[in-house]
Amino acid sequence: MKIIYLGTPEFAVAPLKAIIESQNHDVVAVVTQPDRPVGRKNIITPPPVKVVALENDIPVFQYEKIRVEGVENLKSLHADIMITCAYGQILSKEIIDICPHGIINIHASLLPKYRGAAPIQYAVINGEKTTGVTVMQTEVGLDTGDILEAFETPIGESETAGDLFVRLSNMGAEKICSVLDKIEKGEIVPQKQDESKAFVVKTIKKEDALINFSKSALEIKNLINGMNPWPIAYTFANGKKLKIYRAITVDACGNVGEVIKADKKLYIACGEGAIEVLELQEEGGKVMNALSYLNGRKLKVGDILGE
Repeated sequence: MKIIYLGTPEFAVAPLKAIIESQNHDVVAVVTQPDRPVGRKNIITPPPVKVVALENDIPVFQYEKIRVEGVENLKSLHADIMITCAYGQILSKEIIDICPHGIINIHASLLPKYRGAAPIQYAVINGEKTTGVTVMQTEVGLDTGDILEAFETPIGESETAGDLFVRLSNMGAEKICSVLDKIEKGEIVPQKQDESKAFVVKTIKKEDALINFSKSALEIKNLINGMNPWPIAYTFANGKKLKIYRAITVDACGNVGEVIKADKKLYIACGEGAIEVLELQEEGGKVMNALSYLNGRKLKVGDILGE
């Protein structure tokens, strides 16, 4: 099939590469967000998907508003289907109706959980045991379309949202071509989503990452791992900001926020149970594992975090 691929961040790269490398399908164009300033120096940087497209001599379109600028361009390509993967713009019905097979979306959760902009992070934050990739038919509405196929995977105890980003991107890449083959052959029966189980997640903000040690160790561990790679969970130690990147729960207890172990391992007491901090970063420092951090004796037993 002739395909228009719409995607922007690194998550969308592996599926695009898989389709480019397939024998049965042809990517005739890539649509991505405009180049944006990145980093402290605000260097204008192309989206990762654009880089891959140009490396493969695929035409690239970068619309500020696809609903306004993209309709006639995309119609002229006479593609069979569009695929979206973390594209980043709302699509109008006029865009959705351009191709005979419409638009399908590679979504990083098991719909109807979680709809919205941060499904991977919320799966970790909410302590889900499994997540996955859903290939769905796009319609006007936020991730409300029919499910074409869904693929499940477990979430590891210390797995971060960043770890899952990579795994789910690769899962999408592994599955998308077989889904396209089935669509072309008419072998897929779309399934309606169960609206009673729908869960729409909000956009994550930096302040959502503040750790409240009065919560249970499990809740705090999930928050820490879910906030990695952005915005990173944080607390305060001796008046300075301390970012915590990865943690697991441990069988220990103490006063809320208290350092209860600080030799080769770092344990922090919570409202129920305790966490072991695996990776962290003090203000102005670099990310390091707990052992390296404790070699500098930055924390001691009895210190209280969050103050």
